Amino acid sequence: MNFTLIAMLFAGGLFLSMLLCLEIGRICGTRQVAKHGEKARLGLGAVEGAVFALLGLLIAFTFSGAVLRFDSRRQMVVDEANAVGTAYLRLDLLPADKQPALRGSFRRYLDSRLTAYRKLPDIAAAMTELARSKQLQSEIWTRSVAACQQSSSPSAAMLLLPALNQMFDITTTRTMATQLHPPAIVFVMLAVVTLAGSLLAGYGMAGASIHSWVHTLAFAAILSTTTYVILDIEYPRLGLVRVDAFDKALSDLRQSIPE
Repeated sequence: MNFTLIAMLFAGGLFLSMLLCLEIGRICGTRQVAKHGEKARLGLGAVEGAVFALLGLLIAFTFSGAVLRFDSRRQMVVDEANAVGTAYLRLDLLPADKQPALRGSFRRYLDSRLTAYRKLPDIAAAMTELARSKQLQSEIWTRSVAACQQSSSPSAAMLLLPALNQMFDITTTRTMATQLHPPAIVFVMLAVVTLAGSLLAGYGMAGASIHSWVHTLAFAAILSTTTYVILDIEYPRLGLVRVDAFDKALSDLRQSIPE
């Protein structure tokens, strides 16, 4: 199922559940007030404050963490483009007859890297393309080592091979970064605390002469929308929030390499 649809269903379910909890809390509160008067709500402020403080912290930490990981993933795209560009330029240190084959491997490697991320959210297809990128890495490394051994300049191996290592390492870093997310229990806890807060908010509205649906709907809509945005930022290759624009750094590098 499409991730955007799953996230929207989650947010929509949370929205409806919050409305239900708000109404249940209001009904229970109204009954308690009718039975015991305003004393029924005395001393509840500390409990409500603690729950809403916890909810605020959960939202703040999950949102800030998602944004930090989002920025980190964007920076990694630029880092990979810089690493590939540096390694490609250092091919000039190799014997002239060894350069064309390696430049061709670099072109295929860049095409494979771009294709892998373009195939998301089809994870199976993306993993297949990543495996092809790994094969091209082995090909580039083998050819580079052989060319360095035949080079008359010792600087070829000293400069090219570390650049290739960095170029290959960033691919592993980017792959693992796509799998770096908070444990699922964090999002479950966020949903549970949100519903608990809704129940307490509904209880707090008990006894009001007018039931304000504007406030009720706004409360549920704001929190459920915030949860959706957190999920979308956390999975930037799958939802509406994307890091694809930063792939332009790799695309521009690929276009700068002549056929």
